[in-house]
Amino acid sequence: MNELPEYTFDRAFNAPRAMVWRAWTEPELLARWYGPGVETIIHKFDLKPGGEWLNEMKRGEYSMLSRAVFVEVAPPKRLVWHHHSSTDENWKSVRNPQMPDWPKVLLTTVTFAEDGDKTKVRLVWAPFEATDAEIACFSGAVANMGKGWESGFAIMDEIFAELLADKS
Repeated sequence: MNELPEYTFDRAFNAPRAMVWRAWTEPELLARWYGPGVETIIHKFDLKPGGEWLNEMKRGEYSMLSRAVFVEVAPPKRLVWHHHSSTDENWKSVRNPQMPDWPKVLLTTVTFAEDGDKTKVRLVWAPFEATDAEIACFSGAVANMGKGWESGFAIMDEIFAELLADKS
């Protein structure tokens, strides 16, 4: 396969860019919306190129660990990281137990653009150094990816309403 599939999600938030940036880069806020419907535990969040984000999502007894390595951090405009979709207890990349052909690593790019008193966010996800089977699996899942992100972004709307009310 030559052409890599991408998942792109665009969303405008009724919040200033600095506040939206905070929701993506402050672990206390990030844990509230990232992984809606599960408990998100951020074990490490070193926001710099080469820094790690060690993340756990828990639902009951089930726990899923993932690791990200920041590639680019350009406040408040752009974040880029390599997302290791599943890891073992030592944060080493492993195959996803529910989807063995899911890409081991995704390239995630998030941009933040001012639009008056709103902020436009664009999230782009793409397989990174993936096999043909991983690319095909990702491509087949693209159509259903929006539900999870939209649920998280809806929680973000609530966070922004709280933060804006606190400023009043």
